[in-house]
Amino acid sequence: MILNYIKIAFRTLRKNKGYSFLNIFGLAIGITCASLIFLWVEDELSFDSEFEKQDQVYYVPTHQEYDGEWRTFNSTPGPFAEAMKTEIPGIVKASRTKHRDFLFAVNDNAINSGGRFVDADFIEIFSLKFVEGNAKDAFKNPEAIVITKATAEQLYGENIKVLGNVLTIDNKDQYLITGVIENLPKNVTFPINWIAPFERWSADKEWTNGYGSFFADTFVELSPEADFNAVNDQVLGLLEKKTGDSDSKAFLHSIKDWHLRDHFENGKQVGGRIDSVRLFTIIALIILLIACINFMNLSTARSEKRANEVGVRKAMGSGRTRLIFQFISEALILAFMATLVSVLLLFVLLPQFNLLIEKDLVLGLAKPLHMVFLLGITLVCGIFAGLYPAFYLSSFKPVEVLKGLKVTQGSANYIRKGLVVGQFTISIVFIICTILVYQQLQHIKNRDLGFDKDQLISLNVNGTMIEKFDVIKQDLIHTGAVSSVGLNNSGILNGGNNGSNLTWTGGTNTEDVLIFFRYVSSDFLETAGMEIVEGRGFYENMVKDSASVLITESFAKLMGQGSAIGKKIDRGDVYTVVGVVKDYLFDDMYGQSDPVLFFNYHGEASYMYLKTNPKIGTSDVLSKIEAVMKKHNPAFPFEYSFVDDAFNAKFKSEQLVGKLSQLFALLAILISCLGLFGLAAYTAEQRSKEIGVRKVLGASVAGIVKLLSKDFLKLVGLAIVIAIPMAWYVMDNWLQNYAYRIEINWWIFVIAGVVAILIAMVTVSFQAVKAALANPVDSLKTE
Repeated sequence: MILNYIKIAFRTLRKNKGYSFLNIFGLAIGITCASLIFLWVEDELSFDSEFEKQDQVYYVPTHQEYDGEWRTFNSTPGPFAEAMKTEIPGIVKASRTKHRDFLFAVNDNAINSGGRFVDADFIEIFSLKFVEGNAKDAFKNPEAIVITKATAEQLYGENIKVLGNVLTIDNKDQYLITGVIENLPKNVTFPINWIAPFERWSADKEWTNGYGSFFADTFVELSPEADFNAVNDQVLGLLEKKTGDSDSKAFLHSIKDWHLRDHFENGKQVGGRIDSVRLFTIIALIILLIACINFMNLSTARSEKRANEVGVRKAMGSGRTRLIFQFISEALILAFMATLVSVLLLFVLLPQFNLLIEKDLVLGLAKPLHMVFLLGITLVCGIFAGLYPAFYLSSFKPVEVLKGLKVTQGSANYIRKGLVVGQFTISIVFIICTILVYQQLQHIKNRDLGFDKDQLISLNVNGTMIEKFDVIKQDLIHTGAVSSVGLNNSGILNGGNNGSNLTWTGGTNTEDVLIFFRYVSSDFLETAGMEIVEGRGFYENMVKDSASVLITESFAKLMGQGSAIGKKIDRGDVYTVVGVVKDYLFDDMYGQSDPVLFFNYHGEASYMYLKTNPKIGTSDVLSKIEAVMKKHNPAFPFEYSFVDDAFNAKFKSEQLVGKLSQLFALLAILISCLGLFGLAAYTAEQRSKEIGVRKVLGASVAGIVKLLSKDFLKLVGLAIVIAIPMAWYVMDNWLQNYAYRIEINWWIFVIAGVVAILIAMVTVSFQAVKAALANPVDSLKTE
């Protein structure tokens, strides 16, 4: 019986090739969209899943209270890891870690590689697997280093044993390779290429032994029997117990939340990338819904063509249940064909999708989960899309049909129109959302940052760059490619060093205000394009200016009325304010400028900034800079980044929303147009005799096109009316997430409405013009 249904279904599909194609292609687009989002969501949800102890491993950030507001930082004091392990039952392992980038050199082969100084417990917390050496002996030597298999292959080549080899780090320090571990997968929150004993880094840093500095990334492992809530409560109170201050609280952050739920506001977890996962899952389902609506519309529209078939089958003894199964089997066959087409589309589109989202997803048809997903989505689409047409078509009465009475579509006609309105409503909402997301992104990108990010290049400081700074600066400027050079201990866009408990002239209750510290060279402000609004900048002579500081405008406001110039700031040592710098944005690009204190000292700089000449091409600029750096710092490879690229990367999540919104809007419109195209073709076919009579009586082509188009345009107009308040509500709520945001202007809705009408007109007019130009003799010759 099942084979009989399939044979009948294929015969029917061959008779209606044009409409079947529209159904297959529409469903294929929906399934392709859902599959792409499934692959992306699967990757997002799989972050850190390779680690074995999913229910036991936690990161330890801190909430710190400043000026009545809790702010969250990914750092703890040095001794805190050992204190948790020793004093809190349930915590069985703990490790301090500090991220560093090193230059590894083996003969003439040198690479920059990021890793961490860690305590020995780190190896067991993350169950690192050794391919050379073992976990027990890895850190017995204080000069040890454990590298990943990929790092070993980069340095020494493939299939070479490296245990016991000596690595030169930053062209000065020697490390002994005591282990090689398996590579970590790409989807981990804290990637590493190497680990080394924490004591090697902290040995000459006395400040790491106290509770005054928050600098370490800390990880802990709980015993399987531990009660998370009980342990977390003890962690929350441990810092106060150690310091006597209640304004800092550490807490446990589960490995399952590191990637997806890492945003905090005023000490509360408020989401993160999980919001995007939910959003795009919903959007993928909406696109599938549009595709299924498209199927329903085209299936019910051709009801008159199927009426005689239904009448004959019922007269021959077929019951309604049997007919329903037949029509659903047709829908399932179409869905299966659509799935095959979508697989072909995935092979073509996945590389482009990877470029769009900056991932390396693979289709993986051999994976059972992927096959189950495709099979499931085929069944769901086939049954859901075919259910209503099946019940509707099987409801025709054979007596009326066989007497030649016209099938009364009644409610089906209204439902079909409602589905068209629904399709275009969603499409218009997508258009409006896409415009507003783009506007919001451009709004923040064009915000006055307080510095000039364009033509600004950043280099990581290494080797002899600090010692030879004056010579390097002079040679760079002499190339003509660079106009200014400056040093900074922090990235210009990053939070960096900060602290509290400062006092200053005119300040009251200022101990809890968070101040950010910048140790810069005298020409850093000029290089970055920062504006001094009062007073002077730094002298070139650091010694002469050692007791002078610059502050930002927000800091100056904390000093009360009058000029800040000449006022004193006490940070253990007393400094005099000699200049006020215009506020500039860093860290949170949507927030307000935090107070910053500048010191004229670059002895521990981490970044060199170069302002380049816009009249010289980028490749020439880079080659000239590289030549100077190779001359003065030859042991290190020339690596650079553009500040404007780093700035754009701050909006990676918003950019992803914008790109995918554009893609989904396009897909929604395309599927809607396929449905509208099919309905327009069917309407023209149904009214062919009417059109023929009108042409014989003198109707113009334009008049006939207007006649056939107006009903569809009314539906699109209704969709616009419904979509506008929906889109406004959705986007107004979305924009509330941003402190610095655009206003929603009325003209955006006008543009979206006009675009929707134009798209509908083009889609319908093609069929309308085709019908209007047809020879009336062909349609009237049977009359």
